[in-house]
Amino acid sequence: MLATSQALAMTGMSLTVTVGALAGEHLAPDPRLATVPLALQATASTLATVPASLLMKRIGRRAGFLGGQVVGAAGAALAALALYRGSFAALVLGSTLMGVHNAFWQYYRFAAAETASEAFRSRAISLVLAGGVVAALLGPELAKRGRDWIEAAPFAGSYAIVGLLCLATVAVLARLRVAPPPEQHHGGRPLAVIARQPRFLVAVTAAAAGYAVMVLLMAATPLAMRAHHHPFSDTAFVIQWHVLAMFAPSFFTGGLIRRFGVVPILTAGLVLNLACVGINLSGQTLHQFWLALSLLGVGWNFLFVGGTTLLTETYRPEEGAKVQALNDFVVFGLVTVATFSSGVLQNTLGWRAINLAVLAPLGLCLFAVVWLQTRPRPAAESG
Repeated sequence: MLATSQALAMTGMSLTVTVGALAGEHLAPDPRLATVPLALQATASTLATVPASLLMKRIGRRAGFLGGQVVGAAGAALAALALYRGSFAALVLGSTLMGVHNAFWQYYRFAAAETASEAFRSRAISLVLAGGVVAALLGPELAKRGRDWIEAAPFAGSYAIVGLLCLATVAVLARLRVAPPPEQHHGGRPLAVIARQPRFLVAVTAAAAGYAVMVLLMAATPLAMRAHHHPFSDTAFVIQWHVLAMFAPSFFTGGLIRRFGVVPILTAGLVLNLACVGINLSGQTLHQFWLALSLLGVGWNFLFVGGTTLLTETYRPEEGAKVQALNDFVVFGLVTVATFSSGVLQNTLGWRAINLAVLAPLGLCLFAVVWLQTRPRPAAESG
């Protein structure tokens, strides 16, 4: 059920990524504001991560997940109405509500980890994320079909579909049963102590850098493709393959981590990201956009699954809610910065500047992974 819910949520996300910048450009008073709805969606997701985690600690995973989907359905309906009425402000507000919704379903992977044995944990995380394969196949296709559903309002039908996906997820989650964590009489170690662990630092760095770089390049790609005169159908095709590349590896990423360890998988993810940048700098044909974003998707998967797995090794059960909240706050905080930056960089400095900009976080992440590799691992770092 978690994998199915992840599939539905990621389908909605891939749909909004496909049309979000274009819908924003359609309504924005200034082309440089095209990615503001997506950026505020990411901002809301960042700000809601900590309250969402702490709320679910009190009311349980199921109730929190259901509430998040209701908020998402409301946001999608408002965004569709905004496009019908021609209101950029309403599109921004609807996107913001969808961002709050995103903060809740991002915890599906942690819910899976909490139900799994230590040996199966990386595969549990990976297999839930594999639900995103459905998103790769359906998201861009639904975006294309919904684009002209309402003749007088391009892209309004796409957001209406997102609302229906949220309601379908409610039907799935209504049957979800996740055992609450054992009753704890204390909150564990201070967060500052946990955050000083080398493995924690590298886990957060890998997940945050991988996600921010992925969003920066992915959000700018539709605008870059339009600037180079590629039709919308080509953009949907590239995003479709990108999302497929993000999640198809999840069927085996957990197994690779068990066999080779986390650090080699993180390193492989960084190499794939650097290859993506190299291809983007080499040209702007459809084939180059497709290959670059496909490599970017696999690289994101290795960094995000690897980082999440590493994070689960750094805290005790009673510390999970606050550590997960801090991790996702940092990750989606950087995602917000990346989303805000993508439209401005694309419209002012261009596609080449965006690709050169991502070399800094990738370099920092590579340094962190090498640093961790040179340190001996304590017998029980999280204990």
